[in-house]
Amino acid sequence: MTGEALTASTDALRAAGIDEPRLDAELLLAAATGWDRARLVAQPDAAIPPAASRRFAEMVRRRLRREPVAYILGRRGFRRLELAVDPRVLIPRPETELLVELALELRPSRMLDVGTGSGAIALAVADELPRCAVVAVDTSPAALELARENAERAGLGDRVEFALGTFPPAGGGFELVVANLPYVSEAEWGGLQPEVREWEPREALLAGADGLDAIRDVVPAFADSAQVLALEVGMGQAEAVGELLRAAGFDAIETRADLAGIPRVVIGRAEASAG
Repeated sequence: MTGEALTASTDALRAAGIDEPRLDAELLLAAATGWDRARLVAQPDAAIPPAASRRFAEMVRRRLRREPVAYILGRRGFRRLELAVDPRVLIPRPETELLVELALELRPSRMLDVGTGSGAIALAVADELPRCAVVAVDTSPAALELARENAERAGLGDRVEFALGTFPPAGGGFELVVANLPYVSEAEWGGLQPEVREWEPREALLAGADGLDAIRDVVPAFADSAQVLALEVGMGQAEAVGELLRAAGFDAIETRADLAGIPRVVIGRAEASAG
């Protein structure tokens, strides 16, 4: 019965220290059965087909090992898109939408997404700003492979140019460069949730002693090629990143907070475009 299965799995997940055990149980059971969550709640006495019951049991076992739900399901929603995700890439997070919202404000004709991962930012901008030429780069061939798959699946394969590396193949001239780079410090690593520390790609998270190594490398490289450079940052890093932008010649530094009130995006404008 769905009600019994949800209760038992919720209890097991809670005992394992999962933050939202009931939600996770519902998402996994919905995926295993092909039913929506509303049906699961409305029909607690519904029998679960044997094959679906086996799928659900295996999903719960994976979650008990602290594998993220998004990896178990193989997908994650981001704005209007549903993206395939697996351990090749970070799971897209709500705070990253701040970079998409900036693009919607500025409406650039040409934008670069540095460290594209699953392609979330690049594809969302291509989807919502059809006239924007989007280039997306990543240093991970495996991540780029998945990003290209997501582009094709979303019908945006001809809208985004993907390239391996940190810098675009055709030089600069971007009105907007956005970057969600690694920003976890070595001191923070041990305190991350197991879902992040044990499952998501370490190279996409860890960035040296202060968490700024990747940002420190990238900012000067775009001083002469980006009108606006916007970077997602970790808690407590906004001021230091603002100083890096100023040192590289960017002006009119702006910081935007996420829904938790944490300064999450730092924006620098080249002097010619400031104001």
